[in-house]
Amino acid sequence: MTNKPDGLPYAAPMVLFLVLTALEGYLPLALYPLIYGVKALLVLIALLVCARAWKSELRWDTKAMALGMVLGLLGLGLWLGLDALQPAGWSIGTRTAYNPFQEISTPALRYSFITVRFIGLVLLVPVMEEVFWRSFLLRFATDQDKWKELPLGQFSLAAFGIVAGLFAVAHPEWLAAIGYAALMAGLLRHTKSLLACVVAHGVTNAALGVFVLLTGNWKYW
Repeated sequence: MTNKPDGLPYAAPMVLFLVLTALEGYLPLALYPLIYGVKALLVLIALLVCARAWKSELRWDTKAMALGMVLGLLGLGLWLGLDALQPAGWSIGTRTAYNPFQEISTPALRYSFITVRFIGLVLLVPVMEEVFWRSFLLRFATDQDKWKELPLGQFSLAAFGIVAGLFAVAHPEWLAAIGYAALMAGLLRHTKSLLACVVAHGVTNAALGVFVLLTGNWKYW
């Protein structure tokens, strides 16, 4: 009997994040900064515990990472542009849309929350999501028995469709999510670098966070 490779370390941080995010909606909005801080801490612990299984895949590649930075900035335009085309009322779920300038009166607490929010947005989420979507699920959907033997960036068209579809379901901005999934899959296919995808995702999220702070479009938070 063939032992199948263990995908749990790739999926556990993502599943934990999704479960905790789902629970947020049942708790008072006033507790959101504390809840988010706890969620970020738990996801960080999960990533550290699970990293042994996939950290070797985050190989340093200067050229690939530079391309990732460029595509990360382009990714913000792609996300906002496609979201503007999404029909009104067709969102899949909602975000908390938490406005710290309205909800937190103490400046020190407000900026502490914003700092933690950016740590989650720019560091934790890109690693968690890219490890799950681009490293694990793309390969697993291509070959369930030998997915870990597949090189990064090698995946089937069907696997791409599955991942893009599920990535869309996981985001209220489903149309933008499909486009972004295609962008990241293309980057991975071209560079064979998971770290390039993490960098691109982090840059997009950082730029989106700055956009939210400058424009007050809290719906993206």
